[in-house]
Amino acid sequence: MTVRIITDSGSDCLQGEHPQLDVLPLSVGFGSTVYQADVELTRERFYELLVEGDDFPTTGQVNPYAFSQAISRAQEAGEDVVVISLSSKLSGTYQSACTAAAEAGDATEVHVVDTENVTLGMKILIQYALRLLDEGKSAAEIARAVEEARDRVCVVALLDTLEYLKRGGRISAAAGTVGELLSIKPVITVRDGEVAVLGKARGSKNGRNLLRQQVEAAGGIDFDMPLLLGYSGLSDKLLRKYLADSRSVWEGKIAEEDIPVVMVGATIGTHVGPGAVAVAFFKAEA
Repeated sequence: MTVRIITDSGSDCLQGEHPQLDVLPLSVGFGSTVYQADVELTRERFYELLVEGDDFPTTGQVNPYAFSQAISRAQEAGEDVVVISLSSKLSGTYQSACTAAAEAGDATEVHVVDTENVTLGMKILIQYALRLLDEGKSAAEIARAVEEARDRVCVVALLDTLEYLKRGGRISAAAGTVGELLSIKPVITVRDGEVAVLGKARGSKNGRNLLRQQVEAAGGIDFDMPLLLGYSGLSDKLLRKYLADSRSVWEGKIAEEDIPVVMVGATIGTHVGPGAVAVAFFKAEA
């Protein structure tokens, strides 16, 4: 039976990337104006509003009705469904998916997977799921494989500024101000479904070195699995500098131009601001 993968825009996937993939948008609000991410608001326009606007954006989860509609369309087409969701610790989107799945009919199978991740880390799990789908795996096999692989996912990101974490209340105003004065560049990851700080470096070059060290400390990259690089904002200039500083990580394994690059969307862009760079990969198996 054909399988349909349903996810949300917290994955930074776009509708149309794969014929069997549906991407449901989270909402992004600036003041009283609310947009559907990547549908009514492009990522480029989001960063323009983030930098130029007076209002700090808010994000909203995908509701159960949107999932119900997507699941119904798939079941009417005779497709089994695997919903792959944004971390349940970061959003209520996973619970919305579970609610919709519980209310779905039994005409076809419906599985819901909590990625325990977001943005690039979530996207490489979806890419893995789509690879398995293309290989002819069943919905149950895909859901089980994604759940088994999620602990191998590593996301490491370097932030250019603490300003947006401060504005969003993720750190104190005093800590943010001190960090800006000292040019502190935090390195963050997703651990147990939540964002965690791995380290802090003074200056961009030290930050990029720390980012490279964290990648190496993870025990190596499985280059047979999906791999992604990402950046926030309107320019990938800092990402290119990171690639130059980290060439030893990729050399002999994959050509730099073959590494897919993604502009990070509103779900995480709201909190990290422009100028962040990130890498997401599956850890090499021992």
